[in-house]
Amino acid sequence: MALSAGIALVNVALLVALLTIYAKIYKNTKAVFTAGLMFFAGMLMLHNIIAVYAYFAMEPLYAVELLPYFVVVHLAELAGIAALLKVTL
Repeated sequence: MALSAGIALVNVALLVALLTIYAKIYKNTKAVFTAGLMFFAGMLMLHNIIAVYAYFAMEPLYAVELLPYFVVVHLAELAGIAALLKVTL
């Protein structure tokens, strides 16, 4: 559970970086596409924040067999966010 939460927190950090970059771009261009990217990054960040909270608040309710799937989901999300950050820079 801690590993899933840790990966989710890394996702949040990368999403904060993306939001900062997108906000700077939006400030200069006022492009609707950039606003959409900001919304997308914001929703992903909200998802990860809620996931971290849920992991600790509801830890006893999760079956141990589910934990590897949570890790894989967050790792896949991390790979996607990292790729998005790389192409954005």
